Amino acid sequence: MSQDNDRRRFSAQDASFLYMERPEAPLHIGSIAIFDGAVPYERFVQNIASKIHLIPRYQQRAVPAPFNIGHPTWEWDPDFDLHRHVRRVKLDRPGTDVQLMETSAKLFEGMLDRNKPLWEMYQVEGLEGNRTALVSKVHHCLVDGVSGIELLMIVLDVSSNPAPPPPVVIDARPPIPAAPTRFIDAIFDNMTERLDRLSDLQKSTVDSMLTGESRTRTALRSLEATQLYMANPVARAPFNKPLTRERRLACSEFSFAEIRGIRASCGGTVNDVVLTVLAGALGRYLEMHGHSTQDRKVRILAPVNVRREDERGNLGNRVSMLLIEAPAGEHDPVTRLRTITETTEKLKRQNVASGTEILADFLGAVPPAIQSLAGLLPPPSNNLANLVCTNIPGPMIPLYSVGHRLLAHYPMMPLAWEMGVGCGVTSYDQKLYFGLMADPNAAPDVARLKEFLDQAFVELRSAAGVDRSDLPQMGAARQTTRVGSRRRGSAAAAGERMAADAG
Repeated sequence: MSQDNDRRRFSAQDASFLYMERPEAPLHIGSIAIFDGAVPYERFVQNIASKIHLIPRYQQRAVPAPFNIGHPTWEWDPDFDLHRHVRRVKLDRPGTDVQLMETSAKLFEGMLDRNKPLWEMYQVEGLEGNRTALVSKVHHCLVDGVSGIELLMIVLDVSSNPAPPPPVVIDARPPIPAAPTRFIDAIFDNMTERLDRLSDLQKSTVDSMLTGESRTRTALRSLEATQLYMANPVARAPFNKPLTRERRLACSEFSFAEIRGIRASCGGTVNDVVLTVLAGALGRYLEMHGHSTQDRKVRILAPVNVRREDERGNLGNRVSMLLIEAPAGEHDPVTRLRTITETTEKLKRQNVASGTEILADFLGAVPPAIQSLAGLLPPPSNNLANLVCTNIPGPMIPLYSVGHRLLAHYPMMPLAWEMGVGCGVTSYDQKLYFGLMADPNAAPDVARLKEFLDQAFVELRSAAGVDRSDLPQMGAARQTTRVGSRRRGSAAAAGERMAADAG
């Protein structure tokens, strides 16, 4: 079967997100984007229509192989209609940010329809302050966080008045192959994959003879680094409960210049600062619920991008995982930051992310028919981590949609089993945005966790000696919006850097 960008079989990692999905744990990622002004719906749809040929996967369905003899394939949807994917929602007056969060939470509930391409957008109109919101949902089997940001760069524009895209002639789309053809294709692909694995094993053996390092040794080292976590079940937080189908959201944002100031003063990476703020907020949350935080650590599962430079622009998933124990009971924020920095640097030296990726590759050798049973089995008890936190570097320049400036961009990540809170973080236009997704059965007070994030950041900034008046100005009074406490003005952006300072 052709493995080009138009028609392709799922990788084992991509397919796993379909297999593991269940109604109370849908596996789509998303975001809430807020634009200045009233975005015309039809112009917005036409803009996407003029660019969607650049991302063919968004016009394709996930089609299973007969008897799950192979992983699903991406096939052109013969009934593709953009209006089935881009819909309108209108808020009742007055159209507050609280209403936006409530509406968005409802939109994030439930699984995407597998009978059409696995993405949806909702243009939310009637938001006070002459603003428009865009709620996006994309299945995790289609994109990971990094390729999702690259997709954002395709759909949006770097100018408020971009040149119209050149006309494109679209070839006729082939129909979905019949079941017997898909069955034969799957058998052929399975044989090809086994030959590829054998070739990779031979290459790995030669490399290990030349360098003294093997993939197996790297994987074993990764297991050794994480066996302590495996052997010691995580101390459960109040939100580590079975999931329901309901969702609740909260958002926050911070100045990227202030984060750079914290790094300059205390060291560490942007991600270390993120984990420090999150751990401080979780410590406050645990104390609010009557939990002792003396020597208490929270265990955070952090996806790591392992996409190579030559894989940029490809959809699908190229992620590994790190398990990080963060000292939620450490009340000195600078000490907390330095402890987390030491932990993450040790994990990097041990090459744990690469080892975890290799282990995932080994699991990918399990026949698809067996992997596909994952979603049918009762979910195991979560003894691994308290929550997932995904940090995705984003564009650091202002973006536009049909002439309307993107003011804010809050990421939303799916909830893992018995992790009733999830945290997504991304950077955009000199700000760092936090999006909290929660199951109200597990964390009905997620809004308090958002408040604790704000408090933990201010505490860290103060302890690091970062004076807001001393920070370099990235532009004039920037046009911003803040969900929950709106601030708005107008400005032109300066310092057009395309990616976050994530080092």
